[in-house]
Amino acid sequence: MQVDIFTQIIVPVIGGLGIFMLGLEFMSNGIQAVAANRMRSLLAKLAGTPIKGVFAGTIITGVIQSSTAMTVMVVGMVNAGVVGLRPAISVIMGANIGTTLGNGLIALPLGPLGLLLAGFFALIHIFAKSDRTKNIALACMGFSLIFYGLNLMTGGLKPLRAMPEVMSAISTLRADDYVGLLTCVVTAALVTAMIHSSSATIGIVMGLGASGVLDWQTAVAFSLGADLGTTITSWIASLNLSKNAKRAAYAHISFNIIGVMVTIPLFFVSMDVLRFAMGWFGGDPGVPMMVNGKETFPLIPVAIGLYSTFFNIFNTLLLFPFVGVFERVLSRIGHDASEDIEDYSLPKHLAANLRGDLARGVPALRAEIERHLGAGKIYLDIARGLPDAPKDPQPHNVNLGNLSRDIGVFASTLLKPGQPYSQADLVASLIEEADFAESLGETLHQIARRVKSEEFSPAGKNLIEGILDQVSDAMSVVLPSASRTGLSLTAEQRIGGLADLRRQCLRLEGLAPTERASLLAILGSAERIFLLIDRIADERRSVDRDVVIEPAGEVVTGLDPRPATA
Repeated sequence: MQVDIFTQIIVPVIGGLGIFMLGLEFMSNGIQAVAANRMRSLLAKLAGTPIKGVFAGTIITGVIQSSTAMTVMVVGMVNAGVVGLRPAISVIMGANIGTTLGNGLIALPLGPLGLLLAGFFALIHIFAKSDRTKNIALACMGFSLIFYGLNLMTGGLKPLRAMPEVMSAISTLRADDYVGLLTCVVTAALVTAMIHSSSATIGIVMGLGASGVLDWQTAVAFSLGADLGTTITSWIASLNLSKNAKRAAYAHISFNIIGVMVTIPLFFVSMDVLRFAMGWFGGDPGVPMMVNGKETFPLIPVAIGLYSTFFNIFNTLLLFPFVGVFERVLSRIGHDASEDIEDYSLPKHLAANLRGDLARGVPALRAEIERHLGAGKIYLDIARGLPDAPKDPQPHNVNLGNLSRDIGVFASTLLKPGQPYSQADLVASLIEEADFAESLGETLHQIARRVKSEEFSPAGKNLIEGILDQVSDAMSVVLPSASRTGLSLTAEQRIGGLADLRRQCLRLEGLAPTERASLLAILGSAERIFLLIDRIADERRSVDRDVVIEPAGEVVTGLDPRPATA
């Protein structure tokens, strides 16, 4: 039978692969938009010990279907001090198991029904009014497209069996002995590294197996290589991230390499076990079935999904006792005096067990607000282009936005019906201070963004340096006591100090009109910063913060109380 390579193979295989990967993207984006923040909070609560970390990593990665997102989430928590390195390593172990849940779902024999379901959820996504409904529909649409894309790939790969030259080439890739097994593993690892998706590689292998191009044992060997190749993706993703992100990638690489090295000598024994286990899932994967008059192997995808899950569970059980060893080794990699910039996307002091506890919650809230203010100074480092500062202010701005929301939610738990006015007034004052701190951060972000996005002449850069010096001095007034070196000047006095810089900006010759306008805008931002710093200082004086709040609800001042000033 003559095979039309373009219409019967290239179109369905490339189209199916594209739809398959698009489905993965839609499903991941939709689920993360709906559940990522909740999963992040859940991880912070659960990952207190290595055992809990494995459990949390498995469940959450299985839900959000993105090991990369999981790694970034864990690294951020390590930097923020929310999760220690040891439980973080165990979370990554669990994430390896969680990623295999998607492979098991891919193996479900939904076939062309996926297109119908994808169309149905696409209509919901288009016509839905709420963002939540749209994101849920997007996830379901992606889930459906995965099956339709896999069905297209399987159909496009079946004609390869009628092409002797193709079958002759593929026949050299057979996991019949250890040399063939290693060849299959390395080939699959390289393919996965090139396309940056172990799920896509496993989807292709499932299609080749289901169409009969690969025998079931060779297809399983390819899935083992995909588990190895996906570590390259994690490593590449960590190249521009922090040292802890690189350590997390190294942990991922180490787990899978060790697991593959241990599994390869046991591979053929495990195939006998897998063949026996498949008796519970439909029978021998190597026995063909007739579907629509064509010979197919629908149990091979099931065998691949089952083996991939078994491999990662076995790997985790094998390496879990050595979490402490991994922690000690990884903590030494790349360690120097200048450790990573702290991640401010999560609170450091606002523990869940402090919510609603006024006596312990108020000091924690004050510490977190000061931490937020301290994070604002990083914008000045970004504007100056310091080597240890982030290159782009936008990610830092997103992190501070998340931190501001967490501060607001925590503060609201300290307000209770019927509590004494003095307590409510104290919490309200802290809420207002947090709001001023958020506005201060936004204004500092405006300065950093403008400095980084526009070109300035040497004279303009000198003016900017002068503005940043004055802002930095003013910031020290509201930062923790160890950093308070600024003069006690009012906002009006500080704004007067900018007058000379403003005159220079207006009188300097050789400045382009756009540069002059940008410098004036930065001066205006500096004025707003001085006013906000004054408001924060006034708010701190408006209520006596140095009080002891008894559990019974009484506010007891010290022996020599400082009277509150209006």
